[in-house]
Amino acid sequence: MKKYMRFLLTNDDGIYAKGLSALYAELSKEADCLIVAPETEQSAVGHAITISRPLMVRRATKNDKFLGYAVCGTPADCVKIGITELSDKPVDLVVSGINRGGNAGINVLYSGTVSAATEGAILGFPSMAVSLDTHKEADFTYAAKFARKMTRLILSNSQKLKGSAINVNIPCLPPEKIKGVVVVRQAQSNIIETFEKRTDPRENIYYWFASESQSARKQKDTDVGALAAGFITITPIHYDLTRHDLLDTLKDAIKQGNL
Repeated sequence: MKKYMRFLLTNDDGIYAKGLSALYAELSKEADCLIVAPETEQSAVGHAITISRPLMVRRATKNDKFLGYAVCGTPADCVKIGITELSDKPVDLVVSGINRGGNAGINVLYSGTVSAATEGAILGFPSMAVSLDTHKEADFTYAAKFARKMTRLILSNSQKLKGSAINVNIPCLPPEKIKGVVVVRQAQSNIIETFEKRTDPRENIYYWFASESQSARKQKDTDVGALAAGFITITPIHYDLTRHDLLDTLKDAIKQGNL
């Protein structure tokens, strides 16, 4: 890849997140990188876009140097406005991350990180989401280096991957303990949802949401199972949610006068 290429970087953890900073530092060795990211954390906003108010954009700085554009909006907003308005040259690749926390299985539908990459794919650009499987403070260096390798793979296969986003999840393990890299399907098992009930000092009741994907951790041919087993997972995803296998079933039902 040549240095003149332009990568658009975003996330859902906010423009000052450590994962995004590590991604920028590494991918800048490959291309000219422009950060367009949410002003504040937007985790689990899914593919929401802003339509009821204007998108406020400011030039963000770090250590008195231009960092990128902070958008008062969602990750999908950032990709839209980054590509159409803020990038001064054509974008070659959209990269979202590095998210703190895995984005596998059903969580893909809720993830702002993955939705940003999906938005890139919808707009016709090669796109990738990258997540590190931990919610604790972590070193993103290895994940960023792997993301750099993935940019080369994606761009060298951009025509075959057109219209799809690549979802990458990396175990939070020392590099020597990672078992390998696998291409797997998205897990489809349901999430077991719970709410932890608490009471504040004024005796007001509130709830913390908690969830855990159970059976998928045993399915080694899925992103959830392989990630839990210590593998880096790569999953191609698409924004077409149609159940194509059920189209004829429903057409036949309508013909039989069921409506």
